Amino acid sequence: MLKLSDKQFEELVDDAVGHIPKLYRDHLENIAFLVEDDPTPEQRRRLNLYPNETLYGLYEGVPLPQRNGALKLLPDKITIFKNPILRSVQTMPQLKEQIYHTVWHEVAHYYGLDHKRIHQLDGTA
Repeated sequence: MLKLSDKQFEELVDDAVGHIPKLYRDHLENIAFLVEDDPTPEQRRRLNLYPNETLYGLYEGVPLPQRNGALKLLPDKITIFKNPILRSVQTMPQLKEQIYHTVWHEVAHYYGLDHKRIHQLDGTA
């Protein structure tokens, strides 16, 4: 497993955010990107994850299409989970790709895209 400091990992997440396609990146508003070591038991329960299921990232908020013009909402939150990602890769290029894929996936949820559409857009469908 690769070893990175929290700061190094956060820099990779920031870099991934910077590489989101401009069309999407330019319209991100009122959203916080966080890095946590692992999902909490509550997050896992809320998502009905099996004990062996891995969670790399999580979008929490109200997707744009569901806001119905509401302006005063709490910030949306995207959390990237460091340990599951680090356990899933063996090289730095794999790590960067997994972080980017995870960030993009969660940003797509912010825009209200479902998993089918996300996979179509990222070429994994």
